[in-house]
Amino acid sequence: MIIRLLVAFVNYLSFAYLPKTTTLISVPSISILIPARNEEDNIGRLLEQLSTFEYGMLEIIVYNDNSTDKTESIIKHWTELTPNIKLINGDILPKGWLGKNYACHQLAKAATGDILLFLDADVSVKKGVIKRSIGYLQKHKLHLLSIFPKQIVKSFGEKVSVPLMNWVLLSILPIYLIRRSKNKIFSAANGQFMMFKADTYKKIWPHKRYKSNKVEDIAIIRLFKQKGLASDTRLGDNDISCRMYVGLDEAIEGFIKNIFQFFGNSILVTIIFGVLTTIAPFVVYLYMGFWWLTAYLVGIVCIRFFVMLASQQSVIQNILLAFPQHIIFLLIIIKGLINNKQKKLIWKDRNILQDL
Repeated sequence: MIIRLLVAFVNYLSFAYLPKTTTLISVPSISILIPARNEEDNIGRLLEQLSTFEYGMLEIIVYNDNSTDKTESIIKHWTELTPNIKLINGDILPKGWLGKNYACHQLAKAATGDILLFLDADVSVKKGVIKRSIGYLQKHKLHLLSIFPKQIVKSFGEKVSVPLMNWVLLSILPIYLIRRSKNKIFSAANGQFMMFKADTYKKIWPHKRYKSNKVEDIAIIRLFKQKGLASDTRLGDNDISCRMYVGLDEAIEGFIKNIFQFFGNSILVTIIFGVLTTIAPFVVYLYMGFWWLTAYLVGIVCIRFFVMLASQQSVIQNILLAFPQHIIFLLIIIKGLINNKQKKLIWKDRNILQDL
């Protein structure tokens, strides 16, 4: 608990956001690449936002991954309104590929920019974030920059599930060390926003290399660090946000995909973390007494306090919901174990475990 409290405190103090102002060393061309499958509720809003961006050399390419809703027609509408928006209609998914990984690979092959920015369709962006990101990439001579968007939660189900991502991440991984340490254990990335130097990307083709990896974003940044390619991950502010999941069921299914990757792809470590964080208060009380239990609980509250401040979430709300959030966390672990055994994980109308 003390270690996690220190990590959360450091993440809060390090102010791990993009600088508000930045100067571009040069003005590279950029390709914004958006994989989309059944995104009729999101894709129009994102394309509308991107269509207002004032940047000289900007192309926007959307890969429609065999959507069964109105995604394709919405994209076509925006291609007619905005000349630099292009549509690629997807092929049948080849054996051994996950849908998003294949979509990203096809997008990268079609892109012409010096910078490749992969954006998820459910992300919302404001004008400043592109220049801020490129400026940060150039200043620190990065080959990869990822951002965890500020998470928007609306329903009760989202409030007891979505904050779990930052609760885990920001209490076990010092964001400060992602760029400064060469050790790949200090790695985190978010596929919702991944910016690459195009030359580097096209020497490695990382989405092809990890074509069947459910958590390709983390695998890619670990690979880059292993190869000595400078990389970094930042936290999102109001310039980039995302309503990642709509409702509790969707959030649980989404987190099942990557719960074990949060803990180094180790099922054992995940289980140990879940068990220890559950039984620790009872053990402390039984063997150390009431006052040590009080100190422990204060520490747990402080972890939530610093994590939620760093991730710009409601502190009071997440402290009050700490218990139901932990129940959901345990449920995600249990369902993840069951799905692994049954080789069943439905996402975007595909069984992504069975299809590999």
